[in-house]
Amino acid sequence: MKNTKIIYILISVFCLFAVAAGVYAQFFVNDAKKSEIIIPNLNSENNENTVTELSQEELSTQFSSLLTNQFDSNEYDETNLQKLDTEKEIVYNAISIEDKKENYEIKIDIPVINLSGEVAEGFNNITQSVFVNKASEILNGASLKTIYTVSYAAYINGDILSVIIESNLKEGNNPQRIIVQTYNYNIATGEKVAASDILAQKNIIQSDCQNKINETIKKAQENAQTLVQSGYTVYNRDLNNAIYQIQNLSTYFLGPNEDLYIIFAYGNQNFTSEMDIVWYE
Repeated sequence: MKNTKIIYILISVFCLFAVAAGVYAQFFVNDAKKSEIIIPNLNSENNENTVTELSQEELSTQFSSLLTNQFDSNEYDETNLQKLDTEKEIVYNAISIEDKKENYEIKIDIPVINLSGEVAEGFNNITQSVFVNKASEILNGASLKTIYTVSYAAYINGDILSVIIESNLKEGNNPQRIIVQTYNYNIATGEKVAASDILAQKNIIQSDCQNKINETIKKAQENAQTLVQSGYTVYNRDLNNAIYQIQNLSTYFLGPNEDLYIIFAYGNQNFTSEMDIVWYE
């Protein structure tokens, strides 16, 4: 009972933080499978980026290894930053809960972006609605046996802050679901960073990147159909879906050494743990 009270207090603190962030911004700121898919090297002669050939299984393992619940500031100069809490890092672990009861197992580490402004506030609000509210729902009485984990990572490359949050949810007999949310924020300008901005920073030609995405998804779907013929149930990719277009990319980030990850986490909208990853060193 004592642990449960502590958990509720932590969630309440997060909610209060989100409200405080909104108030601060308003008044003080003026201005957020085993799949052997080989990714071909499609870089043009004018693009000096190198691409290492990795399978989707290897890329998934690599991605998961990044989620250490840590923030890498790359020694970013924080002198002129407007933080909501001057005593904490730009990104810090706001909620850390590990608990096990008869009807649930939960292990979550949830970050908050400790910067003022509407964009950062918006990102924190998404974290609240997608991850924190689900944790609260489970802790208040899960109707099905539930296993829920949340982990994250955050990096600064140049002026771009990237935050990645992944949740893994298993409720009763429902399929395992993995949700991935990413935020990319230009600390210098206080604006959201589009995928096209990151491609330009890395000197990646958009048409080359689009070709790589198309090839990756095509091969993933071919592999999925092979598994279907063998009796497996897999996620069916629609090659014509607009989510694969550069202008519609929503889940991407710059990791260590400015590596670019483009994530298609199908669990964001469906009950599945499948995802496809496109990676640039």
